[in-house]
Amino acid sequence: MAQSGPAPDPGATARKALDLFLGQNYGEMRRLFSPEMAASPSVAEDKLKDLGSQIASLGAAKIGDVAVHPAGADRIVLIPVVFPKETLTFRFTVDSGGQVSGFFMVRTATTPATPWERPAYSKPDAFRERDVTVGNDEWKLPGTLTVPAGAGPFPAVVLVAGSGPVDRDESVGPNKVFRDLAEGLASHGVVVLRYEKRARQYQAKFAAMQDMTALDETIDDATAAAALLRTQPEVDAKRIFVLGYGLAGNLAPRIADADGKLAGLVIFAGNVTPLEDAIVEQSQYLGVAPGDLQLRRAEAAKVKSLTPGDEDAPPISVGSLTAPPSYWLDLKRYDPAAAARKLTIPVLILQGERDYQVTMKDFGLWKSALGKSKNVTFKSYPALNHLFIAGEGKSLPAEYAKPGHVAPEVIDDIAKFTGK
Repeated sequence: MAQSGPAPDPGATARKALDLFLGQNYGEMRRLFSPEMAASPSVAEDKLKDLGSQIASLGAAKIGDVAVHPAGADRIVLIPVVFPKETLTFRFTVDSGGQVSGFFMVRTATTPATPWERPAYSKPDAFRERDVTVGNDEWKLPGTLTVPAGAGPFPAVVLVAGSGPVDRDESVGPNKVFRDLAEGLASHGVVVLRYEKRARQYQAKFAAMQDMTALDETIDDATAAAALLRTQPEVDAKRIFVLGYGLAGNLAPRIADADGKLAGLVIFAGNVTPLEDAIVEQSQYLGVAPGDLQLRRAEAAKVKSLTPGDEDAPPISVGSLTAPPSYWLDLKRYDPAAAARKLTIPVLILQGERDYQVTMKDFGLWKSALGKSKNVTFKSYPALNHLFIAGEGKSLPAEYAKPGHVAPEVIDDIAKFTGK
C-alpha cells in the first residue's frame, strides 16, 4: 500500500506565497490558492499587481520570523515584513489541504516621515509621565500614566483604543491622537492612562484565539486600567472616566457596566452601525471597484447569517478584518444604544462631521436613542475628521498622512466634562 506524503507545512506554504507576492510573481502565487480563494475578485491577478505595486513603493523589505497558529482544521500564519518607514504583518490562512484560503495584511507599525511635535496646548511643565502595567495576568500591558503637576487628587481618564492592533498613542502616520489627548488633558489638570492594545502587544497569540470576543479585545483591559487608576495616589477614585474611541466607543456602555464605578463616559466617534455594515459603507464611500464592493457585501452577509452554535465555524473576513464567529456573534448580541440608555452616569458623545469611518449617521443614531436622556451631552465639530483633526473638503485616507493635532476645542470639552 502506497504511503501518503508528508503533511504540507503551512508555514512554508505561506512563506512561499509571500516570496512570490513580493517578487511580483502573481500568477505563481495564485497557484497556491484554494479554488474558493482563487475565485475571489479581490485576489484576481490584476488586483494583486496593483497591491504589489503599492507594496513595492515602500522600499526594501526585511522578512521576519514565521509564526503558525491553529484555527480549527486551518492554520493562521503571520509573517511580519519591515520596510523603511513601516511594518506590515502578512496574514495567511492555510487549509488542511495545504492551500492558501485567506490573505491580507495589517499595518502594525509606522515610522512617520514627519516626527510628532507637541501641540500648542500641551504644557510639558504642567505634567509628568511614568510607565505603568495594566493587568497582572498573561495579557498584562505596558502603559503610560500622564499626571498633572501638584498633589491632586485629580479626575482621571482611561483612553481605550479602537479597532486593529494600534499602539498606546493611536498613531496614524505622523499623528498621535491619544498622545495629544493625554498631554492636552494633563495640561488641564486631568490624569490620563493610555496603554498598548492586547492585539498589538501579543499579536500572534491574540490572532490565534479561536473563541475571542470584545471582552478579550477591549473590555477586560479597559476595566483593568480603571482599576489601576483607583490605586494611584494622585487620582480621585470617584472621578474616573473612560474615553472609548471608534469601536471602543461602541463598547463604552459595556465597559461602564462591567466596571460599575465609573464617573462618566466619553464616546469618541463611536459607531452604532454594526461593524460589518460600517466596513461596507466605508468601501462604498472610498469608491472601491464594484467587484470588491460586492465581495464586502457578501462577507457582511456571512456575518449576518451567523447564529448561536456557529462558534466552531471558520473565521470570517470583512474587508481587512478577520475574526472568529465568536467575535461577530458577541457584537451581534449587543445593542450599544440600548446599553447606553440604561446608564445613569454622565455620557459625552463627540463626533467629527467630516469623519467617513464613523459618520454623522451614527451620531444621529445616538441622538435618536439618547436625545431625551438628561445625562447625555452631544457635540459635533464641522471641520474635524476621524482623528478629530481639522481639514477641508471630503475626508480621505491620504489626509491622515498630513501632520496635525486633535483640535483644542475637543480637549477643552473633555476637560470640562471631567469637572476641570
